[in-house]
Amino acid sequence: MHYRPLGNTGTQVSELALGTMTFGEQNSQSEAHRQLDIAVDLGVNLLDSAEMYPVPPNANTCGLAETFIGRWLRNRRRRDNIVIATKATGPGRHLPHIRAGMSKFDRRDLTLALDGSLARLQTDYIDLYQLHWPDRATNTFGQLGYKPAQRDEHIDIEGTLRALADLVTAGKIRYIGLSNETPWGLMSFLSAAREFHLPSVISVQNPFNLLNRSFEVGLAEIADRERIGLLAYSPLGFGMLTGKYANNARPAGARISRYSRFLRYTNDQGIAASDKYLALAQEFDIDPAHMAISFVLSRRYVSSVLIGATSEVQLRHNLESSRLVLSKEQLKAIDKIHKQIPNPCP
Repeated sequence: MHYRPLGNTGTQVSELALGTMTFGEQNSQSEAHRQLDIAVDLGVNLLDSAEMYPVPPNANTCGLAETFIGRWLRNRRRRDNIVIATKATGPGRHLPHIRAGMSKFDRRDLTLALDGSLARLQTDYIDLYQLHWPDRATNTFGQLGYKPAQRDEHIDIEGTLRALADLVTAGKIRYIGLSNETPWGLMSFLSAAREFHLPSVISVQNPFNLLNRSFEVGLAEIADRERIGLLAYSPLGFGMLTGKYANNARPAGARISRYSRFLRYTNDQGIAASDKYLALAQEFDIDPAHMAISFVLSRRYVSSVLIGATSEVQLRHNLESSRLVLSKEQLKAIDKIHKQIPNPCP
């Protein structure tokens, strides 16, 4: 396993991190603990979760992912060796069980969210505390066609940073991160931190994969110049880039097979692009999942790639991708496909 700086900090994180959104839904506690053992034994030191996990979210399972991690941390006594990242939930009418679906990143809600996560994770501090998605009207989770924001919408980024700064001062948070954020949002947080001399964000967790390279359009330059680490999620496009859904296959138990809500990577253009990348991997005689993850790792602003798994075999296989470094020839071939079908699944 190789390690990279977490943004502009001195903290080193494994270039492959374990995402835990399946813990409590597709994975039982015993399965989750086995995954954690395997990942850490193979060099992973960054674990990513969220107060709303697992996904799909519902009131009966909410918080189980953090709970499973907390019990594992207590039983294994591994806290000092692990970088824990989790997230505060943003607003969402589909989440009435979390602060009535009206979460705001203000002092009250952030304190409630953080204290809940600390209790479930059985720890005194979170290494990286992230805002799961913006609490303002903007494009998130693949939404296209930006609608002009309401001019009277109150956006209090300074207030959010001041609340987080107090939590840092209290020793409950080490670093601040964003997630599912836009270029305007990231720069606004950076500017506010400078203007008011507050702790700055050091990372952004956004989707980035062969089917969705939209991060490169505006956010990549900010990440590179400002040394903001990208925690790239969905590197395999919900499994489309592994080949398991090729020829319209729907393996039993697989995420897209089980949940009809996951449509982001299954449109016609996404399927066509996936087929081309799978053929390219076959041409170069490399595993398609390893090629997809290695491509994400080829970007210098990436601090870590979040991988999730529902089985030990899948987890071990994905972790092996750190051994592959794509050649210039292979990267050029990938870019050729990207030019033919650019960002089919933004």
